[in-house]
Amino acid sequence: METNINCDLGETSIHTSTDNDPTLLTIVNTANVACGFHAGDESTMIRTMQISKKNNVSIGAHPSFNDRENFGRKRIKLSSKEINKLILDQLEIISSIADKQQCKITHVKPHGALNNMACEDYNLSYDIGTAIKQFNKDLIYMCGAKSEMEKAGNDLNMKVACEIFADRNYDDYGRLISRDLPHALITDPQESLEHIVTMLTEQSIRCYSGKKISCQIDTICLHSDGITAVPLAKKLKEGLLAEGFELKPLNTFKKFL
Repeated sequence: METNINCDLGETSIHTSTDNDPTLLTIVNTANVACGFHAGDESTMIRTMQISKKNNVSIGAHPSFNDRENFGRKRIKLSSKEINKLILDQLEIISSIADKQQCKITHVKPHGALNNMACEDYNLSYDIGTAIKQFNKDLIYMCGAKSEMEKAGNDLNMKVACEIFADRNYDDYGRLISRDLPHALITDPQESLEHIVTMLTEQSIRCYSGKKISCQIDTICLHSDGITAVPLAKKLKEGLLAEGFELKPLNTFKKFL
């Protein structure tokens, strides 16, 4: 079974560092690179792309609300026109840098509050997808599994990659539990591996309560700023390979060729 480990990277800011990035880029298959609005800058994007290219890691845009102060984790209400500009501006930034590095942007995954809101709001997801498609109809839309984003991406006839998280727990609606709650994060590598293998094998979201929600799963995310990000990533890769899963860059999946 094809699967993929993706990671949110290049997030230089006052809130986090990129110290783990070089090591993580030797483990993961796909990088979601911050576009400068919540974190990151041109030099960080260049460095992240260069290391990704060296390690055969597919590169995607990780756009967010324009909110460096809150690391893109504050919910902001914008009009459809404003969302369109927000996404297009960031795609222009990262694509311009990628072109100079002779890299290809393969997908788009919203960040933080923008992602969480889009998972809940079909219209917002549709606006984001429309902007992505306007920029490049061949870009993959990385969406939360069983979310409004997935529905919107499919309705827009886009390439959709359904994502689950290795380092986060889910509520009974299949949404990420708020980081403000003590049981939101999974930091133990073995626990994370068991969590993911169960979800992949059963093709369902495994909620913290024990509830299961049937879904399509293509890719597994972990966060580069997690306190156990590197050992968790290593354990996940080793464990999935041992279980017989085929790890590969997202854009090389048979469904996207």
